[in-house]
Amino acid sequence: MSPIELSPVTAVAVVLLALAGAAVALLGRLGHARAVLTACLRAAVQLGAVALIIVWAVDRPLAVAAFVLVMYGVASLTAGRRITSGRAVRWAAVPVAVGALPVLALLVGTGTVPLKGITLIPVAGILLGGCLTVTALAGRRAVDELVQRRGEVEAALALGFSERDAALEICRPAAAQALVPALDQTSTVGLVTLPGAFVGMLLGGASPLQAGVVQLVVLVALLAAEATAVLVTIELAARGRFPARR
Repeated sequence: MSPIELSPVTAVAVVLLALAGAAVALLGRLGHARAVLTACLRAAVQLGAVALIIVWAVDRPLAVAAFVLVMYGVASLTAGRRITSGRAVRWAAVPVAVGALPVLALLVGTGTVPLKGITLIPVAGILLGGCLTVTALAGRRAVDELVQRRGEVEAALALGFSERDAALEICRPAAAQALVPALDQTSTVGLVTLPGAFVGMLLGGASPLQAGVVQLVVLVALLAAEATAVLVTIELAARGRFPARR
């Protein structure tokens, strides 16, 4: 398989795919037609900028640290805005950090991931991206459940449950479903999907065995980080740190 090259044909294919996604959203009345185009445009601009920054930053430890911190900040802010509004948004930084940081520290500390910018940046990005997604999903499901089933929470309180325990009983089952996509991806890898790390290494010239080892490490690490992020998100929601949007 030859690498996908930057060419007019590639650019046309990407534009057509973006337009097709927007058209489906529009014709199907999904309400996200403009968002599809905006997301694709942002992805193109951001990836181009990031590629240039990474080329400059990979050999500069302080630049690598700054880059990872920026990714963390954006992930936390994005997840928080999906869950709630106002100053409560900042609480999303907790599950993102608690999920991604220990896993990244373990990978680096054991030497599984070399302490080099060229490996540290993408691995940190994968972990932070996964924690962003599950934090946003778990947080929204938890908040929605607590709002819609407030009567059940009050009934649990009447039975002697604490506010936290009553909230957990109601929101935990629904919010925990945020882990299902990661579980499905991990359990079907190689049978249904070939994730990005595997394909990327193959395109870069690595052997299938090397690509498989890297992808296994990434998937297991990602699942551990996401499980932790979901747990912390549910706990914060049960303690009222994520109020419903106003």
